[in-house]
Amino acid sequence: MSNVTKRGFGALLILLLIGGIRGPDAASQETFSSRCGAGVHADEGSALILLPQGRLFCPLAADPKAERSFASYLRGDFATIADPEPGEKTNIGAVGLGDSFAIFRRGGGGSGGGVQLDLAGAIFAQFNLDRPSFDLINADYLVGLPLTFRREGFSGRLRIYHQSSHLGDEFLLSREPELVNLSFESAELILSQEMGPLRLSGGGEKFFRREPEGLPPHLLHTGAEIRPAVFGDGRLLAAVDLKAVDDADWELGWSARAGVEIARIPSPGHPPRVISLTGEFYDGPAPYGQFYREDIQYWGFAFSLTL
Repeated sequence: MSNVTKRGFGALLILLLIGGIRGPDAASQETFSSRCGAGVHADEGSALILLPQGRLFCPLAADPKAERSFASYLRGDFATIADPEPGEKTNIGAVGLGDSFAIFRRGGGGSGGGVQLDLAGAIFAQFNLDRPSFDLINADYLVGLPLTFRREGFSGRLRIYHQSSHLGDEFLLSREPELVNLSFESAELILSQEMGPLRLSGGGEKFFRREPEGLPPHLLHTGAEIRPAVFGDGRLLAAVDLKAVDDADWELGWSARAGVEIARIPSPGHPPRVISLTGEFYDGPAPYGQFYREDIQYWGFAFSLTL
C-alpha cells in the first residue's frame, strides 16, 4: 500500500474524531439508532446498569469477521484452500455464530449513549460444498472484551481479543498440509461517525503474542455504509470494508455487501434485532485463519442475524 493510501487512512481517522467532538443534533440520533441497529432499552438510558440490554456500537456491515450469526453461499477462486480442478470455480458454505453479552453500561443521560463493557465471542467456519460430505475446511474462534461508547452519532470500540484457528479433520486427511498453530491476541480501536444515512468507520489493530511469529504486526481498517431508503421495518443497505495488513507491501483486502435489512423490535422500548439478506463480494488475502497468505476472490449471498 502506498504512502498516499496510508495518509488516506489517517485523514479518515481525523475526520471521525472531529465528527465525534461536534456530534450531530439530537433529532438525528433517533434515526441513527434505528437504522444501524444499535440501541439500548428505553428504561436503561442513564445511570449505571448491570447486565444491560442492547449495544452502543453497530457491527460493521461488510466486515467478514464482524460478530454476527450468519449462513452464506460463496463461489469463486479460493486458491489452494479448496484445491479445485484447473479453471474451475469452488463452492463454499460459510457459517458464523457470534454474539455479545453486556456486563455493565454507564448511560449517557437518556440519549442512548454512554460507555459499555461486553464479553463477546464468535465462531467462523467454512465448508467445501464440492465434496460429497461437505468437508469442514477451517474454523476460527474469537473471544474478546469490547469496551464501546456512543455520543449521539459518534461511537467507537476498544477491544482486546484472542483468535485461534483450526483445520477440519476431512481437510487434514485429504490434503496432509503442514500444520501451523495459528493464534494471536490483538488490541483494536475502531471509530465510527453516522451522518444521516451514511456511516464512516476507521481504525486499526496491533497484534501481539503472534504464533507463528511471521504474522503481520499491524492492520489498518476502514469502511463505509449507506442506508438510503426505509420502507416499514426494512431498509436498503450498501457497505464496503477495507483492511490492509502490515506485510511487505501492505496488501489490501476489500469486501462489499448490498441488500436489505429488516429490524424487529420484540417489545416496546426493546433495542432492535436486525435480519439481513445481502449479496457480497470479496477480493484480497483470505480472512480464514491459517490461509491468511492465500489471495482469494468470491461472490455470494448471505442471511445474517444481529441480536
